[in-house]
Amino acid sequence: MKIKATLDRIPGGMMVVPLLLAATINTFFPNLLRIGGFTEALFVNSASALIALFLLIAGTQINIKTAKSSVGKGVTLLVFKWVIGSLVGLLGFWLADSNGLFLGLAPIAIIAAMTNSNGGLYIALAGQYGKEDDKAAYPFLALSDGPFLTMVSLSIFGAMGFATGMFSLTSLIAVVLPLVIGVVIGNLDREMGDFLNKGSDKLVPFFAFALGMGINFEAIIKGGLSGVLLGVLTVLLTGGIGYLIFKAIGWNPIVGASEGSTAGNAVGTPAAIAAANATFAPIAELATVQIAASVVTTAILLPIFIGFLAKRVEKNGGLAKYNERN
Repeated sequence: MKIKATLDRIPGGMMVVPLLLAATINTFFPNLLRIGGFTEALFVNSASALIALFLLIAGTQINIKTAKSSVGKGVTLLVFKWVIGSLVGLLGFWLADSNGLFLGLAPIAIIAAMTNSNGGLYIALAGQYGKEDDKAAYPFLALSDGPFLTMVSLSIFGAMGFATGMFSLTSLIAVVLPLVIGVVIGNLDREMGDFLNKGSDKLVPFFAFALGMGINFEAIIKGGLSGVLLGVLTVLLTGGIGYLIFKAIGWNPIVGASEGSTAGNAVGTPAAIAAANATFAPIAELATVQIAASVVTTAILLPIFIGFLAKRVEKNGGLAKYNERN
């Protein structure tokens, strides 16, 4: 049975198949693997640890030259995703109906879903299609975690004031530190860096599965068609425009498209916003389920979208021409 060959034929297969398999198990048999011990530790609770290890290994391959590239890519990813999500959200406020909805979507759901990306998906996709400085751009994306950027957007729109406690320097350091340790190891001992790098690709299906164990397909039902629409728009707009921006700059466009997702922690954003400004309380519950549906939709759709984009790039000269550049 040729499992790897089969996965390789599926767009984003090494990521999407384990993720969907786990999501199916979590939806219909949620306690099947939650039995404690090594089983639960590996298949349910390992995502954060494996992603941290993935980052550390990526760091071992970074020198000063690629570090500059990582900063540029990370900042570009962070800024363009925030700008796109904010502009679409602003359009939602302008064109909202009498119920305060745009295309059935709460504008705060649009901003939260489009500005907050799934770091695990980005790491997996950048690891599969990009190179070390693409993976090392991830820590900058941690700035989008939680409600902070959504509240900045709302503040700019004049809808509410800035709220304190929405960004933690400690949390940012906690994300960056594994990468920094990897950089130190790789620059102190090149052989050790090469040794660690041999196992990085093998981590992808394992943390993809663990990510899937946090997905429940019921979220799509609760969020309805509007939530699915939000997920589709997030993939096509933030992923598609990211693709075009990176291609225009001369960077790997697949990496730019890899930001087209919604993070699970975005689900808590409406409640945080409603707590800071009661004006948003009536719409918070609807926004929450719409974001949850977007999380699931983008987790399924983005790897498939990326797979098709990668085939398109391969027909036009391949990814190698981008991955050979700094």
